[in-house]
Amino acid sequence: MLVVSAIAATTSASAALIGGGTCPTASLSQPFAAWGDSNSYELVPGGSFESSLAGWSLTGGATKTAGSEPYGATGRVGQSSLLLPAGASAQSPPMCVDASDPTFRFFARNNSLLSSVAVQVVYPTLLGPVALPVGAATLSPTWRPTLPMLTGSLAGALLSGGTLQLSLRFTAVLGASQIDDVFVDPRGTR
Repeated sequence: MLVVSAIAATTSASAALIGGGTCPTASLSQPFAAWGDSNSYELVPGGSFESSLAGWSLTGGATKTAGSEPYGATGRVGQSSLLLPAGASAQSPPMCVDASDPTFRFFARNNSLLSSVAVQVVYPTLLGPVALPVGAATLSPTWRPTLPMLTGSLAGALLSGGTLQLSLRFTAVLGASQIDDVFVDPRGTR
């Protein structure tokens, strides 16, 4: 009986972290078409760094700075990006994902020799947030799009039978870096 009660409590508490159905419809574009990626993407909340960074969690001196990727991936060339000094981190606000949101991409550049950005996907759990490493972006001194990285939403949504919340965390390793225009790929809408 204790085990059944624990499972029921866990299931009820999980409902607050995982929802059924699908995520809300978002505005889509093809920001990486110039690099042979014709998938449709949606911009992560605040992922252009052009307005307020409300909802983003910044540590270690991460801050909005002048300068943007020059390709106009959001429909126009911006004026700002996110500066990550060595050791600094930035975490996006939580966003809804489901099985149709398997990857994400962003633009990045290094500001010092040997810079790279470690990337994690952060999921809420009943025991607190869990951060899973999904890759690193080894950067160049010029703005470049990263390769697609996995959100892990496919497995999570299949296990939950619906949607879940995740955040993306970016941490500068060894030297300063900049990131800009962070997009999630809802593959169900190609």
